Amino acid sequence: MFAFLAEQAEKAQEAAEQAPILVRLVNQYFGEYAYNFEMKYTHPIWTKILGKFGTTPEAAFGAYTPENAIPWYTIMFVIACILSLALIWIMKGRLSEDEPGHGQQTLEVGVLAVRSLIEDIIGPHGLQYFPVVMTFAVLILVSNLMGFFPLFVTPTSATSVTFALGLSSFIYYNYIGIKENGVFGHLKHFAGPIWWIAPLIFFIELISNLIRPFTLGIRLFANMFADEKVLDTITHLAPPWTSFAVPNLAVPLLMALSLFIAVVQTFVFILLSQLYLSEVSHPPHNSHAHVEDDGMEIVAPVLT
Repeated sequence: MFAFLAEQAEKAQEAAEQAPILVRLVNQYFGEYAYNFEMKYTHPIWTKILGKFGTTPEAAFGAYTPENAIPWYTIMFVIACILSLALIWIMKGRLSEDEPGHGQQTLEVGVLAVRSLIEDIIGPHGLQYFPVVMTFAVLILVSNLMGFFPLFVTPTSATSVTFALGLSSFIYYNYIGIKENGVFGHLKHFAGPIWWIAPLIFFIELISNLIRPFTLGIRLFANMFADEKVLDTITHLAPPWTSFAVPNLAVPLLMALSLFIAVVQTFVFILLSQLYLSEVSHPPHNSHAHVEDDGMEIVAPVLT
């Protein structure tokens, strides 16, 4: 585990040295304040915790300096949040039912697609979770696409960002499960319906749920990090003297593949989050009515 952290710290240090100008500017103006805060508050805490395992914060996270006090992935994710709000505000334009603009139509297609997915996976009652699911979708998609543009780096190519997103999804669906079923009811569904193997199933399901933040985060990180590395490697294969005279034909294909991966990874993350929600969320008891149709009893949602 600490070997993995040390490797990530080394990569973070290399990234800081090659950081975009935006990251360097932010650290130039605010890095000193962040560095002083870290050395006063967070560094002593990590020193005590990691000291018990025979290591140090520097070995795990890299050197503490004002130049890298605010990590590049933190800056890029904050920018991704700002860009998400700005893009939605620009695209929606002046909302109109009669003559919607192209941006409004694009947003409506995305909203309808996510709403339809929620209804199919969770059910009609799952629409109450639409704001959170849509927020994940927009933030992750914008973050995945940031690497296509100059001055930006894809924040989802850092484990700190993807694990934070995975942990957010984990906390949210467990909160919903406890809110709707109570603590005992939420834990009870881990045991399954068969009482004599319930202890074994409970243990397996508990471990499976506890590793979900890791699997969500590592899947998103691995795909986006590998995508950036492959694209960077391919673009540097051509000799320097041919870089302007002979266009690299592989680059357009890889850019299209990168776009596809960015969209698919966004879809996978929100799909899994909805599946986890469907496990713990159930429609209210009064939301179904039994209807007789050709001698067969069917359950139909009551539309209010």
